[in-house]
Amino acid sequence: MTTFVDRVELHVAAGNGGHGCASVHREKFKPLGGPDGGNGGRGGDVILVVDQDVTTLLDYHHHPHRKATNGQPGAGDNREGKNGKDLVLPVPDGTVVLDQNGEVLADLVGQGTTFVAGRGGRGGLGNAALASARRKAPGFALLGEPGETREIVLELKTVADVALVGYPSAGKSSLISVLSAARPKIADYPFTTLVPNLGVVTAGATVYTIADVPGLIPGASQGKGLGLEFLRHVERCEVLVHVLDTATLESDRDPVSDLDVIEEELAQYGGLENRPRVVVLNKVDIPDGKDLADMIRPDLEERGYRVFEVSAVAHQGLKELSYALADIVAKARAAKPVQEATRIVIRPQAVDDAGFTVTQEGEGFFRVRGEKPERWVRQTDFNNDEAVGYLADRLNRLGVEAALLKAGARAMDGVAIGPEDNAVVFDWEPSVTAGAEMLGRRGEDHRLEAPRPAAQRRRDRDAERDEAAQEYEGFRPF
Repeated sequence: MTTFVDRVELHVAAGNGGHGCASVHREKFKPLGGPDGGNGGRGGDVILVVDQDVTTLLDYHHHPHRKATNGQPGAGDNREGKNGKDLVLPVPDGTVVLDQNGEVLADLVGQGTTFVAGRGGRGGLGNAALASARRKAPGFALLGEPGETREIVLELKTVADVALVGYPSAGKSSLISVLSAARPKIADYPFTTLVPNLGVVTAGATVYTIADVPGLIPGASQGKGLGLEFLRHVERCEVLVHVLDTATLESDRDPVSDLDVIEEELAQYGGLENRPRVVVLNKVDIPDGKDLADMIRPDLEERGYRVFEVSAVAHQGLKELSYALADIVAKARAAKPVQEATRIVIRPQAVDDAGFTVTQEGEGFFRVRGEKPERWVRQTDFNNDEAVGYLADRLNRLGVEAALLKAGARAMDGVAIGPEDNAVVFDWEPSVTAGAEMLGRRGEDHRLEAPRPAAQRRRDRDAERDEAAQEYEGFRPF
């Protein structure tokens, strides 16, 4: 049964925002006390957090669909909906987040590092928040915004200082077991190690981590064997240790050719050219292994490698190797630049940035793209005429109508707001924008054709009174 997974495809869905409430306050002797609809709650986010206690992505392999909770809708009496709870997903240290196209979204290294994989939707405003001097009692509320959904890929790249690389059965697992407290599976057949193993080594004042990478074979960088799956685990390591088997039973192999093959695979994988290398000649406790190590050591040193002869079984040469690796790791750490705190960069919006774009896509068809217009459309209840009118006013104030006119749009042209796969399309009817004809009494908008019987009766009585007064003025007694 699989117990280690280092690459998964994860579907995350943030919570939807709660809908706003359209409500009117009512109580005894006060039937119309004004709007009191509350706002909807915010949807929960999906957050990835590095947790040192997590070492595999196995849980997400079995449960690849994760969703945060939705925000609750608002209610009357100005009661706001409850916010959705954030969904926190623990991931191992060294997890890389990619999109479906392979673009890196985040590299999570260090305890507590976070990344918001999906943002929750905003809650819709209730009619109490939408009330104004012009709209004293809105009969609508805004809908909650849908939460963000994403298909992401999680890849684990082991965070270690030293990586042991080499052919299968070269003795890497035995070496890490004697250098550290790690207890990997050890057997006398190839590909015993199927997952990377980590161990912690203490050498004097230096403490470093060492990783045992599953055995590589020719063609590993192109996907043969297990190499392509686990070569990513050596990317973060400061030192590469070639473990060479000096007592191999295969007649067509020798340590030098094994080294050349592994170096070729590392070069094909790329990005590891500048890492320091150390060569370990293992199994020198066997007579034939010791003789072969003495023969090839001068050749390897001529190539510039530091060579150590060790025996994991007999515990020979381990102390010298451990301290030499500690010295290289300490120098690599000292050469790294000091990590500065993340700077907060504020980028104000440009003066000439309207926040949206209008493009023509064919004869008589235009598309509007922008964060605000698209969000406003998503939050509009198109079954409510007053809500549609409110959307039209907002778009007009933002300058969308003027931009459409400038782009050459005419009445009844098609206008789409949003992306191609999820857009709202309507026939455009430009509003009258001259100005004087829109004026009326304060707080009124004659575009809202709402019947007002009481006001009409009052105007009728005023007209009758004026007519009677004129008749009285025209009467003269003899």
